[in-house]
Order: sequence, then structure tokens, then C-alpha cells
Amino acid sequence: MNQDGIHRRSFLVGGAAALTTAVATTALASPAHADTTATASPPRAAVLEYPDQWTRATGLAELLRRAGFTVVPLDTAKAATAQGVDLIAFGGFTNNGTAYPAYVASQAASLRDFAATGGTVLDLAQSDQYGAAVPYLPSALAAVRTDADYDTVLPVAVDHPLVAALPVVGGKVLTGRASGIRVSWETVGSWRSMRVLLACTTSGTTPALLEGAYGAGRFLVTSLTVDKCFDSAGAAIQPAAAVQDSVAFFTALAGYVARVRAGTAPAVMPTPMPAQAPVGPLVGHVDTTTARLWARPGLDPVAYPTWRCTVRRADGWTTTVDVPVSTANDNTVLADVAGLRAATRYGFTIAPAVAAPGFTPLAGSFTTSPAAGAAAVVTMGLGSCAPSDPNRVWTRIAAEGCDSFVMLGDNPYIDSGDLAVARAKHRTFLAQPELAALIATTPTWFTWDDHDFGTNGVNGSFGGKANTRAAFVDYRANASFGHAADGTRLTTRTAGQGVYTSFRRGPIEVFLLDPRWFSTTAPSFADPTRTTCLGQVQWDWLRAALRASTAPFKAVASGMIWDDKGNAETDDWATYQYEKDALLDFLAAERIPGCFLVSGDIHSSQALDYGPRIGYDLWQFVVSPLHGSTISGLNAGNPALVASAVEPYTFLKLVADTTVSPATLTATWINRDGKRLFEVHRTATDLGHPA
Repeated sequence: MNQDGIHRRSFLVGGAAALTTAVATTALASPAHADTTATASPPRAAVLEYPDQWTRATGLAELLRRAGFTVVPLDTAKAATAQGVDLIAFGGFTNNGTAYPAYVASQAASLRDFAATGGTVLDLAQSDQYGAAVPYLPSALAAVRTDADYDTVLPVAVDHPLVAALPVVGGKVLTGRASGIRVSWETVGSWRSMRVLLACTTSGTTPALLEGAYGAGRFLVTSLTVDKCFDSAGAAIQPAAAVQDSVAFFTALAGYVARVRAGTAPAVMPTPMPAQAPVGPLVGHVDTTTARLWARPGLDPVAYPTWRCTVRRADGWTTTVDVPVSTANDNTVLADVAGLRAATRYGFTIAPAVAAPGFTPLAGSFTTSPAAGAAAVVTMGLGSCAPSDPNRVWTRIAAEGCDSFVMLGDNPYIDSGDLAVARAKHRTFLAQPELAALIATTPTWFTWDDHDFGTNGVNGSFGGKANTRAAFVDYRANASFGHAADGTRLTTRTAGQGVYTSFRRGPIEVFLLDPRWFSTTAPSFADPTRTTCLGQVQWDWLRAALRASTAPFKAVASGMIWDDKGNAETDDWATYQYEKDALLDFLAAERIPGCFLVSGDIHSSQALDYGPRIGYDLWQFVVSPLHGSTISGLNAGNPALVASAVEPYTFLKLVADTTVSPATLTATWINRDGKRLFEVHRTATDLGHPA
């Protein structure tokens, strides 16, 4: 360290290949806004960059040189503190190469040490991958990118040296750039203890540049494509004014880095995450004596870490359960309430354990299940392929008297393996007003299909399934979520395998299968020469659960249909016919009465009777879609087809009645206007029970 207290370090750039294509030019003079506190010796930067995989654009090293930095490539064999620089910069889309994820994982501690001792880390590595958190930030800081792209960037901290240096045109900065590269590719969806400097919307909740202080140094996390200015030959691919804007930004950065090193940079005043609108409550699994109640309150979990669920009965009985906000589950709460009575109505509220001024308690109600052996009538709704916008189909379900509801998959359509995207789409879905009213008063269970597991038609090889499963358990209140690594049933919202579950409500027991997670190259339990769909653990669970069931009616439910879809796609049970046959052979051999199949997915509805395949007539009830998009081509002919309809906004109403003898099961397909499309009526005797 020399006498003015500033280390003479270099800035590392994206690698030798990037350097060979850079154009050597004379550094431009600093713009008027650039900081002038630095000494004559230029700051040094170490750069790791990677060409944009779509346009092959690059430019970070070159722009830093033009801004007055001495630039060297990041030596990925060395710790951050051994690079001998003032700035470490990761270029846009660097995360799509192998060097960046390996380096930030292995050198997370040294990157923190580098910042703590006065260095600056600039990270432009847009997510565009599964898992978008910036992994090396200290625990006091956090930044998680989303998948949204923007063409506008707005100044937020207008007095900050990195923002004040940028020309403003029509209230925006970084304007006039080439249309082939979005100005902000991804944004930051959540953050902690960082200041928002630039954003993509006027609300400021879509940060494009964040600043965090750590020790004597700074972390800068951004989604800007400000470095993507040149092609592989060094020719500009941005207009001259856009290149100048980029140079202005990096020239301001040079002065900022010098001030950070000198200890004279502006103090960081973190921008608090805004309170988000509450989501929920959601009434999840309810049986005769317990209930699972869920909510995402939307308040700061640090200020309000504990929430109180109060449950009341009409006779004055009251119980309370205090639960923590789970930051690991996207700041949600899950309350398990016990000591309830069968077939009884309850009201509940969820509120902070310590009063929050202005917060209205989240309120709902539910009715517990009838006792297993009691004579009862249960009215259950089922549906798949759900809308994520306001829709009166949910109001119709409530008006039909459904006392419970089962989501059979594609609820919602996520079509991404990005955790932040999946969580955001679950929030949007559950917040729709008509659905919100239903789930606040009706026990609801979920499984998934392809679009909420991954993307169209995918199987268990989908690379983002750990993220979509994490989001699923964050936003669901089933009794269980597949199994843990050791094969045991998983009742907590932690990492695991699959999401299958089951529940009983009076005369009906529903077995919600997961045919997505396990459908990989592993051998099948039914035929070792073929691949599995259910997997061995789920298969063992299903057989044991079916053997143990005493419910008069047993729905074996799957998002994907139990036949061939009739198109080129292979995500159906015809692809795994050997496992379907194993299940049906098991039901026949064990003489398990009352079984029928349920599915969705195909954007049309059907009732199929396969005859005495399992010792009595086996039915499949297909119900789809809850939204408005139908596919007539998937209403394929089938010898077992009894009735069908290609009708939007459709749900299935199942009424199980054990107050009559023999007990009856009535399945009615209904649209949101209340029109009855078709109906199947069967008795317990028809479904294999003794006369």
C-alpha cells in the first residue's frame, strides 16, 4: 500500500480468448460526472467474461480499458485476494460458461475477503439458468435474479456516482441500444440489505443495479447488458451513442472503485424490500382432527418473524398456534392445527404475533372431514389446467357446494425451471380473487403435471425439477410431499423426491400420484428392461396405501391421462403401459373394491369404462380444462369412451353418499355457467363391494 492508502491493483477480465478479440484503444477522457478523487495511477481490474450465447456479443474488457482501467484476465486458479486488482468483474451471461459457477463456488470466501479489504466486485452474470441467487454474497446481503427481461432502465438513486454519470433521455438511461440485446436481461426479484440504484419499472421493485457494502468494499449486482457492445472481431454492434453510454458507466465506475479503495465512497443506505400483497390464506390438508393452514403474509420477516393462527368453533372453543415465517420457503407460514372435531365448521385468522399497524388479519374457514365410518355425503371438486387470471369458474365450484377441491396439475402454468419464476407464478395464481375466495374456505390438495413440473411434455430428466419442487412445497399445504432421500414419507417442506400424497375425506380416499419426477432412465419395477414412471418407493407406498384403505370409493389420480394422448407426445400412461398394467393387476389380485381412475391434461373431458379389468368395471374420469383453451384433436376415439366434451372452464363434481344403501358415487362434468355436460352414476356394488 502506498502513502495515499490506495492499493495499485489490476482489474481481471473474462479470459484469454476474450482478450484476443478485444480492440485496443486509447482510454477516453472521463465524463463530467466521473469522480476525480483517484490518483493518476489507473485502477486495475480482473475480468471474466463470456460471449452472449445468442448474439456472441462481448466487450467488458474493452470498455474497461476505454474507461481508464488496466485490465487483466481473471486467473481462475487464484483466490480473489491474490489477483492484485481493485475490481473483479464478471461479464454478462458469464454464468453460462463453466468458469464462472466453478469460481464463485470455490472462491466464495475469498470474494468476500476481497470486498472486506476494500475491493469492488461487479457481477453482470444474468441468471438465465436454474437457480438465480448470487451465491457468494455474505449472509447479510442477498440478491436473487428473476427471468423477466426489460427494454427500459430508470434511474433510482440519482445522486449516486454510477447513476449520475449516465445521460437521461425521457426519464430513462441507457437508451438507444440495439434491439437484439435487451437492455436488462433478467432483473433482481428479491434482495436484502442492498441499495437499488437502477430499476426497470417505476415501482423500483425490479432492480437492474444493486449496491451492497461489506467491510471496506462493495458488491455491485446488475442485470444490465451494458458490456455487450462488440462482436468477436471487435466491431461495434451497438450504436455509437450506446457505446458512449457504456463508456460513461465504466468511467464512473473507475472513479467509484478508487473511492471505495480510499474509503471515501458514499455510504450505502439499503433500499428495503417493499411489503408485498399477502397471498392466501390457503386451507390445505384437512382430516377429521387436524388442519394445515398456509399463507404468505407479505410483511418483512425480520420485523414480524412469528405469526399466530387462531382457530375458533361456533361453541366458543378456541386454539392458537404460533409459527415462524419460513424464509427458506419464500417467506410463507404453515400452521398445523390439532384437536379438532370431525364434520365440524371452524373459522380462523392468521396475524402477526406482535401487532402490525394497518395489517388486516388473513381470515378463512373450513369443515373437517366426516369420521371414516360415519354415514355422510361428500361433494368434492376436481380440475386441471387452470387459469392464472380472474375467472368465475372458481365461483361456480363454490356455488355447486364443493366442500373440498383437488388440483390435478398445470395449476399454474410455470414452464420454467427458475425458482424465482416458479414462485412468482404460484403467487400470481393463488392471488386471483375468485380462486383466493375458494381456497380460503375449502380444503384443497394439489399434484402437478408437465407445465407446473417443468415444461410441455417433460419427464424426470428435466434439469430444473428441484426448483419447481421447491416452489411447489413452498406454496402448498398437502399432508405430505413425496419422500426423503431415505425413502421415508416427507411431511415437512424440505428438499425431497416427488410430490405424491393421499388423503381421505369421508367416503372418498384420493391417491395423488406423481408420474413426472421419477420417470427417468431408472429401470421399472414392472419390467427391468424398460424405464420407470412411478419409481420403486412410490410404487411400494401406493400398494401399501391401497391395501390399508377402507374408503368405499378410491380415486387413483394422475395429471397425465391413463391412455395414449393420440398425438406425438409421450407423456401419458400408454408410454408406461407395463406399470399401468402392474397397478391394475395388483388391484385385481388384491380384490380392492371401489377404485376408479382420474386424470386431466388433454384440454377435453371424457368418461371411459374399461369393463371388468380389475374384477369390476374400471372407470376413468378425465377433466380438463379449468381455463378457456380446448384441444379437440386430443378428444381421441377410444373403445372405452362413454361420453366426452370439448368444453372450456370445466370441472368435475364428485358426490359420494353413504347415507343410502348401497352407497353411491355420482360424477358430473360442469362448466362455469352451470351447464351439465354429462354424468356417470355408480353404486358401491357396481365398483366391487358386496351387494
